[in-house]
Amino acid sequence: MIERVIARLLATPWLMRLPIPLYRAGLGRLLGPRLVMIEHIGRSSSEPRWVVVEIVEREGRALRVASGFGTKAQWYRNLRANGVAYLTTGGVQRERVAVTLLDDDASRAVLERYASSHPRAWQRLKSAMDIAQGGDARILVVEFTPAD
Repeated sequence: MIERVIARLLATPWLMRLPIPLYRAGLGRLLGPRLVMIEHIGRSSSEPRWVVVEIVEREGRALRVASGFGTKAQWYRNLRANGVAYLTTGGVQRERVAVTLLDDDASRAVLERYASSHPRAWQRLKSAMDIAQGGDARILVVEFTPAD
């Protein structure tokens, strides 16, 4: 089943870090418009950390991304602890952004819109996350907006 393979790949840290050097070298546009690199600060180390995730929704200048591992994802936990983030997309290098962790209801609404726009991608993502989390996955959404 492809979802099991996807779940295994998503749980492979070195594989998930492969796109980071491309973004840091200014080549993020090679990966397309649906990905973004988030620079966040380690909650214990205070060191910069990076993760590349899919953008599930754009609305105006707001970007929304899903934490497939919910509150267990290290990047999500770091954002919850200190709220510091910089985004790099194909066209923007390291822009400081405000972070909003959406609650379950708001996350569900965003994910329903994503599922409607990208049904096959949603089916694979949701199934893979259910497998990776060992049941009905709690997927949360984080919203980024330009910092004032």
